[in-house]
Amino acid sequence: MKRRQEHDDIVYGLHATVEALEANTGNKLYIQDDLKGKNVDKIKALAAQKKVAISWIPKKSLSEMTQGAVHQGFVLRVSEFAYSDLAAILAQADQEDNPLILILDGLTDPHNLGSILRTADATGVAGIIIPKHRAVGVTPVVAKTSTGAVEHVPIARVTNLSQTLDKLKEAGYWIFGTDMDGTPSHKWNTAGKLALIIGNEGRGISANLKKQVDEMITIPMTGHVQSLNASVAAAVLMYEVFRHKL
Repeated sequence: MKRRQEHDDIVYGLHATVEALEANTGNKLYIQDDLKGKNVDKIKALAAQKKVAISWIPKKSLSEMTQGAVHQGFVLRVSEFAYSDLAAILAQADQEDNPLILILDGLTDPHNLGSILRTADATGVAGIIIPKHRAVGVTPVVAKTSTGAVEHVPIARVTNLSQTLDKLKEAGYWIFGTDMDGTPSHKWNTAGKLALIIGNEGRGISANLKKQVDEMITIPMTGHVQSLNASVAAAVLMYEVFRHKL
């Protein structure tokens, strides 16, 4: 599927573990030794079906493996995440009506990326593009936060976002950004091929990418806070596009 066999990594938590097992990326399953119930039975059966070995270990050991994160008693060692190719994402998107591709410009918080993946899966986003440098990639925290969506939304990792935007334009995409001054999101014309840039949590969209944007979109707000969390802003706009497809 979307992982390679070269190195090992982990996912943890019930949903992320089930999704990774179903995607055939699991190598070794660790279950809390005093855990019982239907979730344990379900995962044991799935691991047996996928021929993944199980070790029963203490909760403390699982907590050490996940560096204290909430693991719900399940940790799965998996193959390293293998990113999709940009050309493959574009080819798949061409099979859809009005596809939406997200470009994440330097997001650094794995919880934001995981949350964005979860909403992207829910709203049928065609793919996500992230930079290779100075940005978060797919980590165990991302996989856990996405509740398994990381197995279903293709992610491309590129060296140069500016050149990638040029390729998207050549492929017929309209490039949109998020800004305080722009077209209100409820008046956004979402017809056609869309590429939406979500900026870094602190600085927003970088200046060089802003020059390539066809139109800025703003989310109307009446409160005292001047901006939304990156994953929340992305969710609002993903659902705006999704709404017009219904």
